[in-house]
Amino acid sequence: MTRQMVLVGFLQAQNCTNLPSSWRHPDSRDDSMSADYYQEIAKILEAGKFHMAFFDDRLAMPDRYGNDHAHTVEYGIRCVKMDPLIVLTTMGMVTDKLGLGATCSTTYYEPFDVARRFATLDLMSGGRAGWNVVTSLNDGEALNMGRDSHPEHDSRYDRADEFMEVVLGHWDTWEDGALIMDKKSGRFADPAKVKRLDHKGAAFKSRGPFTVPRSDQGHPVIIQAGASGRGQRFAGHWGEVIFTAARNLAGAKEGYAAVRNEAAKAGRDPDQMRLCNLTTPVCAATRAEAEDKMALINKLPLEIDALSLLAEALNYDFASKDLDEPLTTDDLKSMQGILGLRDGVLKNSGKSNPSARDFVTFSGRGQVHDAMVGGPKEIADRLEEMFVERGCDGFVIAATYVPGSYADFVQHVVPELQRRGLFQKEYRGKTLRENLGLKRPAAGAWKVQPRDAAE
Repeated sequence: MTRQMVLVGFLQAQNCTNLPSSWRHPDSRDDSMSADYYQEIAKILEAGKFHMAFFDDRLAMPDRYGNDHAHTVEYGIRCVKMDPLIVLTTMGMVTDKLGLGATCSTTYYEPFDVARRFATLDLMSGGRAGWNVVTSLNDGEALNMGRDSHPEHDSRYDRADEFMEVVLGHWDTWEDGALIMDKKSGRFADPAKVKRLDHKGAAFKSRGPFTVPRSDQGHPVIIQAGASGRGQRFAGHWGEVIFTAARNLAGAKEGYAAVRNEAAKAGRDPDQMRLCNLTTPVCAATRAEAEDKMALINKLPLEIDALSLLAEALNYDFASKDLDEPLTTDDLKSMQGILGLRDGVLKNSGKSNPSARDFVTFSGRGQVHDAMVGGPKEIADRLEEMFVERGCDGFVIAATYVPGSYADFVQHVVPELQRRGLFQKEYRGKTLRENLGLKRPAAGAWKVQPRDAAE
């Protein structure tokens, strides 16, 4: 079959999209805390044959800037954060094929709990669940979850590796065919096909037996978005759908090759991964109309949006410095969270000691940065180039207002991509794996042997 794009809708279970000013858009719905709001989005995405609706998540509202939440609440900077799994369940009720992906932290949850939640969603949706594995970002999350501070970057990934072993181990303990369901004999399941995990490791102990049988797709799809070197190794080892955020083709191709190389070194088949690049399209029937839309969107962000989200993402209080005061080398080293964000500012600014204003300017945080603006042909041309040139396998579509951004993309861009043979006109199957073109995993398939070098 001809290679085709993967499309993912990027969502937040909150008062705004990943763009914090989106709630201020005159055409954004005001009922983001209702089931109907998310169900409308789900229907739009499924009508557009999107592979998955995906929720990013945090366990705290942004409050690292000035160590206070007042600005977050006042300006609506992602101050509402609902449980994405519950929201996804409401979306699954009005769709049949759309994949349902959500974030859940390996730093602040227990593996058995996460394994059960996502395995349950997988069964309830007919095999459409995906789990985005994150290690969380900052001290606000730590304090909400009963810790004094957020763990160091690499140690979080070490813990996450073991977390994955426990979750996947539990998902493996029910074999296919374990259920008998024979009312006459009274036998419900074959005990020989349901095992205990009995995991005892450096960070976790978990006995089992696990309480949820395997789904039609085997187990939920593993999603990952590591951008740092350690994050890329983790993504290469575990991820099946990888989210990237390259701003140009050269950077996308470099990252694409790096993650696939990490997968090969981990003993995995890189072709059993789908790398999807974060993209913010602003589209309409014509380029002129799209530019008018972009002009309105550009009026929405405030400087405090960017500063708040930078402080959250890097676990660093940017209010501790004057806006134009260069950050010291120690300041930069103390940052945690999304280190790829910090490194990108250093690279793009060309400064070894950028200021807070430089972070606002070069990070794109809280703004519509590098948006694709145009009519169907202009947007499709740019997506096609990155896809065909192997900068990615698909795109994570971010919205500037809701639900209009998704509706615009489905109305204007999806038909053009389909006309070019770049995107599906119908779903391949019923499960998320089928629609992504990923193999159904056999129990224990994740226990691959690392290779010394990529093939």
